[in-house]
Amino acid sequence: MDAIKKKMQAMKVEKDNAMDRGDVCEQAAKDAKVRAGKAEEEVAELVKKAQQLEVELDKTQEELLTTTEKLKEKENSLSSAELEVNALNRRVQSLEGDLETCEDKLLLATNKLDKAATAADDSDRMRKVLESRAQQDEERMGKLEEELKGARNQAEDADKKYDEVAKRLAQVEGELERAEERAE
Repeated sequence: MDAIKKKMQAMKVEKDNAMDRGDVCEQAAKDAKVRAGKAEEEVAELVKKAQQLEVELDKTQEELLTTTEKLKEKENSLSSAELEVNALNRRVQSLEGDLETCEDKLLLATNKLDKAATAADDSDRMRKVLESRAQQDEERMGKLEEELKGARNQAEDADKKYDEVAKRLAQVEGELERAEERAE
């Protein structure tokens, strides 16, 4: 019984741990999505700035070198941002895979817990039936012990009466033999 309770507690702890891991995975996925959204906004801003730089390039030749350098820097930043976005996308996909795995494990753990709970209920019902039978058997044994005591008392009384009757018979036989001897 204690083993079942311990098993159920262990399974509950395992379920709680699985739920916690699932929550952590969900939070990590949400954080990654927020970071990806911010990165996309940064990319959009960088693209807008690059277009403004091209317009200024047409306006003045003097700012060409400066603008070209800035454009290259912005393109490098954009590439870095795109690489970061790609890395974040891969991370999000990985986290989604982990989340699915956690959900599958949680489902399995929940199913095992349900089966263990059913088994525990069955064991509890069987325990109650066996306790009831044991109590009935104890009551029956008590009655049988009382009957046995009564039967022993009756047997002892019968033995005493038998001994008395046997003595009396021996006396009567003795008297009969004496009477026969006298009669002869």
